Amino acid sequence: MNTALARYIQAMASTINSSAAGTITIGGDLTVNRLGFGAMRITGPGIWGDPPDPAAACRLLRHAVELGVDFIDTADSYGPEVSERLLAEALHPYPAGLVIATKGGIVRPDADQWVRDGRPSHLREACLESLKRLKAERIDLYQFHAVDPEVPLEDSIGEIARLQAEGFIRHIGVSNFDADELARARSIVEVVSVQNRYNVSDRSSDPVLAVCERDGLAFIPWSPLSQAPRDAGAAARAALEDWAARREVSSSQAAIAWLLARSPAMLPIPGTSSIEHLEDNLLAAALRFTPQEILEIG
Repeated sequence: MNTALARYIQAMASTINSSAAGTITIGGDLTVNRLGFGAMRITGPGIWGDPPDPAAACRLLRHAVELGVDFIDTADSYGPEVSERLLAEALHPYPAGLVIATKGGIVRPDADQWVRDGRPSHLREACLESLKRLKAERIDLYQFHAVDPEVPLEDSIGEIARLQAEGFIRHIGVSNFDADELARARSIVEVVSVQNRYNVSDRSSDPVLAVCERDGLAFIPWSPLSQAPRDAGAAARAALEDWAARREVSSSQAAIAWLLARSPAMLPIPGTSSIEHLEDNLLAAALRFTPQEILEIG
């Protein structure tokens, strides 16, 4: 970390708060601060197994809540099962207003595999097991992690809709969906959020974002920091890096702040296993772009 940024973080440490990003309402009745936390990286290396220091992971989660984070995203495949278990260990009984969203529909036979499983029987079992690990009576936001090419989308979403009707799920979201798949899901059940890859270099989900903006769905961008080849979105990325240098902020802060400025439907969930990086990321909540700066980045 550069010296200027270190001084900035030290000066701002007492005022870091997710609430500086404003709020967003999910499903009409869940209002949360518009900068959340993704709990994927609190697991072991490769998102596999326990972290090297589980107690430190719990301290990180508690500190995130202390800093105003009231939306935490996880999935049963993170670990697998480890992220959900640590969330309950660190935060249960959950403070009022904290929304924990989880996902089902991907299994991990080993550390190198992420296999889609949209069978209704699997989704039912996955949801009920997530409830047990999270020590929750109902999951506030349960997201179908990804469409299984071997199972009709309607069958998968239909089972999640039944779980909702039975009282196990409050609201339903989807992840890794294109606009057509989103429309098909919404023809079956109310969908309140979409979680797709999105960053300054990868805006392939713009058609989905447009639907979210039009119809009041939350758009939860994963991979907020560009990891694409240098020729993909290079001009926009360079402009954002220049903006970060002028403001003397980190590239991650710039990327998160740009997402918040990009659309009021955005609910970024940057994740980390480090308290230092957590605080660095949350400082982005207070950063603002001028209209001219937005035009320059595109």
